[in-house]
Amino acid sequence: MHLTALLVDDEPNILRNLKNIIPWESMGINQIRLAKNGQQALDIARQLSPDIVFSDIRMPMMDGITFLEHLREFNAYAEVMVITGYQDFEYARSLLKFGVSDYIIKPVNYKELIKQTEKIALKIRAKKLEQMMQKKQWGKVVTLAYEKILYDLIMDYTAVNTKYQLLEEALDLEEYAYTFMLIDSDNYSQKSLSWNEQERKLWNFAIRNVLQDALAAYGLKYVVLQLREGEWCAIIEQDKRKPGIDIVEARKWTESMQTEVSNHLHLKVSIVVYPNSVAVSELSRVYKKLQHTLQLSPGKEEEALLIYNPVANQNDSLWNSIEKMIVGLKMLDKTATEDAFHKLTAQLAAVSEQAFMPAEQILHFVVLHLLREMREIYMITIHQEEAVWKRMDRKLGVQGIIALIQELIESSINSALKKKNSEVLMQAAQDYISRNLGSCFGVEEISGHLEISCSYFSLLFKQHYGETFIEYLSKQRIETAQSMLLTSDKSITEIGAAVGYVNRRYFTKVFQKYTGEIPSEYREKRR
Repeated sequence: MHLTALLVDDEPNILRNLKNIIPWESMGINQIRLAKNGQQALDIARQLSPDIVFSDIRMPMMDGITFLEHLREFNAYAEVMVITGYQDFEYARSLLKFGVSDYIIKPVNYKELIKQTEKIALKIRAKKLEQMMQKKQWGKVVTLAYEKILYDLIMDYTAVNTKYQLLEEALDLEEYAYTFMLIDSDNYSQKSLSWNEQERKLWNFAIRNVLQDALAAYGLKYVVLQLREGEWCAIIEQDKRKPGIDIVEARKWTESMQTEVSNHLHLKVSIVVYPNSVAVSELSRVYKKLQHTLQLSPGKEEEALLIYNPVANQNDSLWNSIEKMIVGLKMLDKTATEDAFHKLTAQLAAVSEQAFMPAEQILHFVVLHLLREMREIYMITIHQEEAVWKRMDRKLGVQGIIALIQELIESSINSALKKKNSEVLMQAAQDYISRNLGSCFGVEEISGHLEISCSYFSLLFKQHYGETFIEYLSKQRIETAQSMLLTSDKSITEIGAAVGYVNRRYFTKVFQKYTGEIPSEYREKRR
């Protein structure tokens, strides 16, 4: 962090001594400008924005007091030291209204001046560092709030409201248009069966980080959100005046994301893009359309980038029935879920007669869709999911898959209704922690989210997980950091911030406590 200094005096010898005797470079002050009167100093200050100002009082053209008065009109933060021949304390005190840090009486005691300068430089550096940290933290808060708004809109968790207040910043989403890309990990449901819950979280977290890094190289304004396990979206801001998107650019982004995921994680992802710019009010609708395209496109692994085709996705009533069935399942409304499913089976018969798409292929998508949604809301275990895929491997045919879906609906709703209230709360807590791992939150925030008291939350958490909330959160953060150290090229500081530790020294301390190694050692030994 380099600082700048402005030295103002009408005596050439004093200016020369100030510049040559004080060890500016060792204090991190790398730019020193000289002025021989207040007017010249004012002109330089407008260009330089100095951190430190040494100024005489009596000077031709413009004296030091007038210079300081004008300086404070556009530079309120510079540390000012006055060099004066006046020894009257009352006079020196009058300078305080201009924010003068200290004053030196002529003839100058340079040894004392060097000490004072060192103190001022340290003070400025500490203040700038604090401002940088506050700005970084503020930027992170605003980014997280913006991501949460987009996530809720895409998932249709909230009514569309184009105007938001992000703390002190107003956000008008009517001004935005987006390129919407949906990204899916190929064969994720089957691959993830061998992973435990923590491994699934780490893989999903790692993929999102790689996708973010791949897009960062293009200088875009974008966010990457995890929507479900094995599924993400890239939302890229674009000029609202352009109705279409640049497919050539979209192909470049796609190739970069697919290459980085393959190189770093040895996984493959399929990507589909919506061909038109998307307004905020359309995010949820477009998401569902891209889901259908991605899951029902034959040979999608061979295509670098799929482009949504409305002709191939024309049977909206079919998809509406599927979505109604999913909504009923999430609401634990057995009647609504079964009604939507019966309507779907009736529609499938008509679809098959029109040869729009094989009913078995559509039902396969329904099973995949159901399993993913059930996993998101903890309605199915890994063993139950594995059993479903084993049955699917037997080539059940249309009637067999319909019977399987009916069983899934029946068992999942009955299981959810039997769950204790405490289990539901702790699953919601686990989901909150997973989604907010990189942000600053504590017992107050998470218990407020669950709408229970802090003491009741702490009691339930310890009973359910066998450890305190802080112990669990720290372990989750460190395990995620371990994964990032091995799967990304981010710096130690960046990884610490990504998992909720803004201070690198504290991150290193916690990491060493849990692993026995500092982060750099951990990375070096395993890469």
